[in-house]
Order: sequence, then structure tokens, then C-alpha cells
Amino acid sequence: MKTICLYFEIHHIIHLRRYRFFDIGTDHYYYDDYENENSITDIAERSYMPALNTLLEMIKDNGNYFKVAFSLSGVGMEQLEVHAPQVIEKLQELNETGCVEFLAEPYSHGLSSLVNEECFAAEVKRQCAKIKEYFGQSPKVLRNSSLIYSDDIGLQVAQMGFKGMLTEGAKHVLGWKSPHYVYSCALAPNLKLLLRDIRLSDDISLRFNNSSWSGYPLFADNYIDEIASFPEQEKVINIFMELSALGIAQPLSSNILEFIKALPACAKKKDITFSTPTEICDKFKPVDRLNVPDTLSWVDEERDVSTWLGNPMQREAFNKLYSVADRVRIANDARINQDWDYLQASNNFRFMTTKPSHVGVDRGIYSSPFDAFTNYMNILGDFITRVNNLYPTEIDNDELESLLTTIKNQGDELAMKDKEIVRLLAKIEKIENANKKESKAKTTAKKPAVKKTSVAKKPVQKSGKKAEEAKEDKK
Repeated sequence: MKTICLYFEIHHIIHLRRYRFFDIGTDHYYYDDYENENSITDIAERSYMPALNTLLEMIKDNGNYFKVAFSLSGVGMEQLEVHAPQVIEKLQELNETGCVEFLAEPYSHGLSSLVNEECFAAEVKRQCAKIKEYFGQSPKVLRNSSLIYSDDIGLQVAQMGFKGMLTEGAKHVLGWKSPHYVYSCALAPNLKLLLRDIRLSDDISLRFNNSSWSGYPLFADNYIDEIASFPEQEKVINIFMELSALGIAQPLSSNILEFIKALPACAKKKDITFSTPTEICDKFKPVDRLNVPDTLSWVDEERDVSTWLGNPMQREAFNKLYSVADRVRIANDARINQDWDYLQASNNFRFMTTKPSHVGVDRGIYSSPFDAFTNYMNILGDFITRVNNLYPTEIDNDELESLLTTIKNQGDELAMKDKEIVRLLAKIEKIENANKKESKAKTTAKKPAVKKTSVAKKPVQKSGKKAEEAKEDKK
């Protein structure tokens, strides 16, 4: 029986403000708050809320039959917390149905997996903690930023304890193979790989409203019929896209939500089920190992990382940013950490791309890739200065880490001693109170008992008029 794995990504771009060279060293705030609030409230109204309401309705109408998966970047959740908390609440309502799985991904939606293993692992751990906080789930499957994957990344993900990972079903990797099977990592066979069906996913997310497309208009029954026509042994159909495809890339006026809503009924008729990524990992065995020595992603025709690192400007910015990665991690300063998350986001590097693309790049405030590069490098110059000023630059990373570890250990030791002092003081007070009670009891026992003697009662003499009256009565 075939099964569909439907997955949506939720991430929001953090818009940087226009930052001049003369701002370096004087202004440490890098963000366009107005644009950030305006863009996320707009996307929540036009896409997230209508789409999530539709998915919730589909779950209620179909019981446990319909299932869906999401991943949310940490920085995306931060923006939703501030500007669109109703989206978080709706996701929590979806979570309560038991038909939704939340996946792990890097907190910043950045590219740390390409350059710094410790940074990547720390980001994933923080994002998992946030998912646990909001939805009570501990992610078992990881989705890297833009489905970035390689054998080395897969090995690290397996070592982090995940049972599965999502990536792209790229033709240059698969060759004659089909994306409709479960594969395993070449360097870690216990890590299962779920490959995105590029054509089926893009039919919805990119082409649905394109009237010049040969498949237009696309109907749910035809879409499911095509899935049912795949060879019997091809049982796993992975349809992955951004949630914003429903409402932004494909406007609501295109009836995109009506199409999505009709999928379960059409799938039931063909005995096709819906599964979450973890369910697929538990149910299906890998048919083969997938060799991916070079990094792939779900972006552009090349399906590689050239959209972020394809030109010298991008590589210079990337290398300069991650040159302080270890120092940021070691210093662990709250404000520095937040700026670090926002500056890592992959869109900062994509704004600098000079590649032609069939998917347009919205550069926001930037007029060109060079403009984006200049603005980012100004901000990065100020940020790196702040990082280096946090501790003397003469101290190398190893020495700094050793120093901070010593300080932390001493702090922990002092805290333990403080607790021990409090415990001993309480014990002393208890002993003193016991001694006081014992001393009081001994003092009471040594006092002689007071003997009671009987005293004859003297007749009460009555005086005055009452005494004379008494005498007359006796006569």
C-alpha cells in the first residue's frame, strides 16, 4: 500500500536594516523591526492561518487517516511569538490531534552544517528544546536548512541520535533510482533517508497557478491517480514544500486550499494512506545506501549550495562569519547569541547570489547582490568587533575556552559550597534547638516538689450589723 508523507517548512526571514559604514562601532542594532512585523503578519494572514485551519479541518474530517509534518526554525518561532502568536496556538491545536509530527532543524535556518559541527549540533539541540517546550515532542527526524545533505552531514545527524533525515531526490544523485523508496546514509546505515519527489512537490508549490503550464489546471483526483499509477513496489511518496506556498507562492484565489483539502478523499479511493516521517522510518526498511559525497539541496536546478556560496562575495562573507563561530560559542553571551542566530540565516547569503534562477529572488531593501554584500559586511564588521571586545583578542580560542571552563568550574564549586554551608547551618540550628529542649527538661526535673499542707479554716467573722443580727438569732 502506498503512503504519502506531506511535510511543510515554516521559516521567516529576519530583515536587516540599512547599515552604513559610519554606524560601525556606534550602533549595534541591525534589524528592520517595521518590515519584520509587517511581513510576518502579512504572511500569517494570507497563508499560515488559512492553511493551518484547512489542515486542521482535514484531520477532523478524516480522523487518524490524514497526517502531516512540520518543521519550524528557531528564529521563525521567535518572530511568531512576538508578531503572530495565533500561528503558534493553531499549531498547538493541530498537535493535540495526534496526527502531526514536528521535525528538528538548525535553530537559525543557517549553513553551519557545512562548516562547523559543534555549531550545527548546538543549533539543532536548541531548536529541539523549543519544539519540546511548545509541542511536547522530541523530534526523531531532522530536516536541514533547504534540505542540505551530504554523507558527512548524515553521519553527524546519525551520531546525534536521529533515526531519519529528509533530503532532495536529486537526479544527479539518484541516477536511474526512484525517490519513492527509503534509503540509508552511506556512512551511517542506521540513518534512514526520505527523498523529496521534486516534480510532485513543485507541481503544487511552484506550478499550480501557472496557466501556461501543460498540467494546468491540476485537480486532486488526477494528482492522486498519477501517484497510484507508480509501480507497486514504489510505496513512499514524499511531498515537501514551504507552508507559504499555500497562499503566497500560490494565492488563495487559485483554489490551492480546495485542492489540498480534496487529497485525502481521493487518496482513500485508491487505498493510499498518509504517514509522518517517523512512521515511515519505523515501517520501511532501506532498499539501498545513497552515496552523496557532494552537498545537495532543494534550491535551483543544480540542487547544490551554489545559491549561497557560488560567488567570491558570498564565500568571503560566509568565511568571515564562521571565523568567529567558536568564539561566539565559547563566550555564550545572550545578546551576541541572538545576533549570531539572525546573521547565520541562509537568506543573508542568497541575497548576494549572482546566479540566474527560474525562481525569483526577492532581495528586499537591496538593489543588487553587491548592495546586499556591502550592507551585510558592514553589520558583520561591527558584530565581529563586539565578539572580539568581549574578551581580549590576544587570547586564542583554546586558551579562552580553558579560562572560561575554569571560571565556570570555580563558580559551580562556590555554588556547591554555598549549598553545603546552608545545609550545615540548618544542621547546627537543629542541634542547638535539641540541646535547648534537653537542658530545659533537665532543669525541670531537678526542682523539689512542693508539699501541700492542710490549713484549718478559721471561722469568718462577720462584722457590723450582720454580726449583731446573727447574735440575736442565736438568743
